[in-house]
Amino acid sequence: MRPEDTITPYELQDVKGEAVSASRSPPDNEVEYFDKLGDARQYTSNLEGEGTPTEGVSRHRIKNPLFRNFIDSFKRGETTARIADLENDLTTAVSPQLSNYHGSIPSDEVVIKKEELKRDINQRHMVFMAIGSGVGTGLLVGNASTLNSAGPAGLLIGYALMGTCVYCVIQAAGELGVTYANLIGGFNAYPAILVAPSFAFSVGWIYTLQWLCMTPLELVTASLTIKYWTTKVDPDVFVVIFYLLILLINFFGSKGYAEADFFFNCMKLAMISGFFILGIVVACGGAGHDGYLGGKYWHNPGAFRGEKAIDHFKGVSSVFVTSAFAFGGSEFVALSASEQANPRKSIPSAAKLILYRIIWVYLTSITILGFLVPWDSPQLQPSSDGKKTSPYVVAIAMHGVKVVPHLINAVILMAVLSVSNSAFFYSSRLLLSLSQRGYAPKWFDYVDRKGRPVRAMLISALFGVICFCATSKKETDVFSWLLAISGLSTIFTYFSICVSHIRMRSAMKVQGRSLGELGFRSQVGTYGSFYACLLLVLSLMAEFWVALAPIGEGKLDAESFFENYLAAPIGIVFYFGYMIWKKDFRIFIRSKDIDLDFKRQVFDEDLIKQEDEEYAEQMRNAPRWRKVIAFLF
Repeated sequence: MRPEDTITPYELQDVKGEAVSASRSPPDNEVEYFDKLGDARQYTSNLEGEGTPTEGVSRHRIKNPLFRNFIDSFKRGETTARIADLENDLTTAVSPQLSNYHGSIPSDEVVIKKEELKRDINQRHMVFMAIGSGVGTGLLVGNASTLNSAGPAGLLIGYALMGTCVYCVIQAAGELGVTYANLIGGFNAYPAILVAPSFAFSVGWIYTLQWLCMTPLELVTASLTIKYWTTKVDPDVFVVIFYLLILLINFFGSKGYAEADFFFNCMKLAMISGFFILGIVVACGGAGHDGYLGGKYWHNPGAFRGEKAIDHFKGVSSVFVTSAFAFGGSEFVALSASEQANPRKSIPSAAKLILYRIIWVYLTSITILGFLVPWDSPQLQPSSDGKKTSPYVVAIAMHGVKVVPHLINAVILMAVLSVSNSAFFYSSRLLLSLSQRGYAPKWFDYVDRKGRPVRAMLISALFGVICFCATSKKETDVFSWLLAISGLSTIFTYFSICVSHIRMRSAMKVQGRSLGELGFRSQVGTYGSFYACLLLVLSLMAEFWVALAPIGEGKLDAESFFENYLAAPIGIVFYFGYMIWKKDFRIFIRSKDIDLDFKRQVFDEDLIKQEDEEYAEQMRNAPRWRKVIAFLF
C-alpha cells in the first residue's frame, strides 16, 4: 500500500463530522460505500438499519466515478423514509397513506423502504404548466381544418362550451389530486378505487395510448411545420434532431421535464400575447395591405359554414372533439401530483389559472383568428406536397405582414415540441401507474435511483419511432389516424374524472365522512361534475353523427367515421375484455363499499380552518400588490 493511500483517523469522518479511529480490521458485515468524490469507504449496518463508518479502513480511488455514478443511477431506486416524512409537507394531513401489515398506523420510528418518483415540480413550474402545457397541435395547427369545417362562429361556440366543461373537470381533478396526492398516475388511477376496475382499465389504457401516440404525432407535426420554410431537406433529418432532444430532456427526470416545459410555455405565452396585439392592429387596418377588416369575414363567406341550420349545428358538433383534444394537457396539474413538492398549495392555484388559460389562450385567440382568416381560405387545407400551415401563421401572412409569420411559426414549432416532451414524460408515468395497479406487466414497475421509470420510458421511446414516417407520402394520413386515437381519449378521460369525483362525494356522504377532510374542494361541486358529464355525453353523440355523415356530404363515410371515432371501439374492447379476463362484471362499486382510506390523505378540518384564518389575516395586512397577486394566482 502506498503511503498516500493510508488513511489517518482525522481523514475519515462520519456523517456528523466526527473522526473515526483506525485501529482494527473491518468486520464481515461491512458494505462498501462510494461517496460523491469516488472514494471507497466501509460502512457497517447497526441494528437500527443506520450506516456507521467502521474503523481500520483503507481508501482507494475509483478511476471514473462519474461513469460509475451514471451507471448506478439506473439501478432500482429504494428510498428510506419515516412515516412522518410521507405527508409531502402537508401539515394538516392527519392520516398517513401507508399502514403496516396489520393495518394499524406505524409509529414515527418505523422506516419504510419504497420506490419513489422525485418531487421536483414546484409552484413556479405549476403556474406555467396550468396556463401553457398541452397548448400545441390541437390549437395551433389542428384549428385550420376545424375553422374550415365550422366557420368562426361555430369554432368559438364549440370552444366556449367545451371550455365551461373543462373548467368543471379541472376543479374536480384538483379536489381528487389533493386528496390522492400520493397516488401515482393521478386521475388515471381514481376509477379503480371509486368506480369499477373494468372502467379504470379501459380509461387507463385509452389515456395511456393517447399520450403514447402523442409523441410521434407531435414530432410528425413538427416536420410538417418545418415545411413552411423548406421542402427540400429530408423531414427525417429534423425528426431525428427533435426525437433526440426529447429523449435528452427526459433523461434528467421530472426536473429536466419541468424546466424545459417552463421555457417552452414562456415562449408559447409570449407568442400568443404578441398575436393578440398584432391581430387587433391588422384587423383595425394598422398593418398589412388590406386596410380595415373588422367583421368582414363574418359576413362573407359567413360566420358558419353552410346555408342550413343543420349544417351550422354539425359544424359546432365537429368542434367538440378537436377542442377537447386542444384542451388536453389542462389536467396535467392533477396528473403530476405525485411529483409536486406541495400539492395542497400548487393544485388549487393551478386550477384557478385554468380559467385564465381557457379565456386568454383559447377563446380570445380563436376570436381574433376568426376576424383575420375566412373559413373558405384554401391556405387552411394541406397542400399537395403535405405542407400544413398553422392558421395563426396564415392569419398574419395573408395580409402582407413580413417576418412575423416566421417568428410565429418558430414558436409554434417549440410549442409542438413542448407537447411532445409532455407526452413522453406523462406516458411513461401512466405506464408505471398501470403496472402498479396490475393493469400492465409488472416489468414496467421499475423506478431508478434518479426517480425515472426507465422501463416505461423505453416503451415511450419505442412509440416515438413512429415519427420517422415523416418521409412517407402518407404522412398526413398518419397524422390523421394518430389524431383519431388521441381525440376521443380526452373526452373519455374527462368523463372518468367527473364520475370519480361524483362517486367519491357519494361514498363520503353514505359513510358519514365530513367534507372538511378534503384539503381542497371543487368550487363547482358535484353540480359541475354532473354538468360536465352531460356535455361530454352529448359531445360523443354529436361527434358520432358527424363522423358517420361528414359536413357537406349526404352519404355515410366509413373512413371518416373511424378517423373521428376510433378511440370508442378501442375503449369498448378494453372494457368488456377486462370483465371477461378477470370475471369481474361489476359496473360500479357501491358507495358503502368504496375504501375511502386507501391512499387518501385525510385532513384535519380545524387545522385547515386555522391555516385559512391565518392566511386571511396575513392578506389583510399585506400590501395591495400582494393582494392582487394572491387574488389572481
